[in-house]
Amino acid sequence: MTTIMISHLFLQNYWWIIVSLLASLLVFLMFVQGGQSLIFTLPRNDMQKTMIINTIGRKWDLTFTTLVTFGGAFFASFPLFYATSFGGAYWVWIAILFSFILQAVAYEFRSKPGNVFGQGTFDVFLFLNGALGPLLIGIAVATFFTGSQFSLDDMNRVKWASSWYGLEAVLDIRNVALGMAVLFLSRVNGLLYIINTIDDDSLKTRSFQKLMINSVLFLVPFLFFVVSILLSSGFAADPVTGTISLEKYKYLNNLVQMPLVLVIFLAGVAGVLYGIGLALLRKSTRGVWFTSIGTVLAVFAVFMLAGFNGTSFYPSAYDLQSSLTIRNASSSEFTLRTMMYVSFLVPFVFGYIAYAWKSINNKNITSDEMNSGEHKY
Repeated sequence: MTTIMISHLFLQNYWWIIVSLLASLLVFLMFVQGGQSLIFTLPRNDMQKTMIINTIGRKWDLTFTTLVTFGGAFFASFPLFYATSFGGAYWVWIAILFSFILQAVAYEFRSKPGNVFGQGTFDVFLFLNGALGPLLIGIAVATFFTGSQFSLDDMNRVKWASSWYGLEAVLDIRNVALGMAVLFLSRVNGLLYIINTIDDDSLKTRSFQKLMINSVLFLVPFLFFVVSILLSSGFAADPVTGTISLEKYKYLNNLVQMPLVLVIFLAGVAGVLYGIGLALLRKSTRGVWFTSIGTVLAVFAVFMLAGFNGTSFYPSAYDLQSSLTIRNASSSEFTLRTMMYVSFLVPFVFGYIAYAWKSINNKNITSDEMNSGEHKY
């Protein structure tokens, strides 16, 4: 009987793929945040606002759950990243987490009887989460390519070189560009989801109009980030010694040397563009299905570029040798192996999510439903 040997390196690669998949799903599910960021500019009246909040509100817990799952998987598989990032760049993470707390509070209490603050207060909470959540997450992910200001001692204790503790990332235009790209991609997906799930001709017409503007506002910073990263130096890790060095065109080299990742990335971008074009040119309500798949593929490929092919996924621009890779930041082989067995349940979880999604979306939102006595946010 042949025994299958699973190496520590295999497990490290396996869990980077799992984390990357969760991250890509999270970015798509932030269409909820994108929709929330539109509640003051898209609807013409309170009824349209209520329909928007309720159609995206039915999915807000999926986004929140995926965020928690992503964070948990990252913590368990690459704890040194968690300790370094949360131990140093904590103002960024506190701001992100606080914005999601605002979202949970808003959906819980917005339409509750006896709401002394008024719906307007909780609408502001939803808007803040919708605008700040994707923006800050995009900025945080961009530092995977541009570097952060930290160093680690022999005991892996983190020292942050900036007194801004992570907020200094906004001073790098490349970080801001990816943050803006994630924000407007979430708005694009939010608009397409609203078009797909709400029966209101006036609201759909305005959504198509907003889609053109937000698509341009997504594409410009996205292309700027991609081009600037591919043409800049990246953080390479020697596979034998683990020494970190700057390599010219590192991320472009990664694309060339990992052709499957290149295909996935191009397929993702094509999917997003096709979904947008389908909506704008044919006034189709099915564009969200293509942009959703495209978003997942493109983000997944971006994470592959950051972690594979001898690359530091959390580089230090302050002290190169403190940079983290999937090899020096991961959990023990025993932990990763045990977690791998648990991860086999993930397809069943996804199956349940798909079933719940279909059940919730079995009919579109209408004003009549909002006027009925049924539960609404």
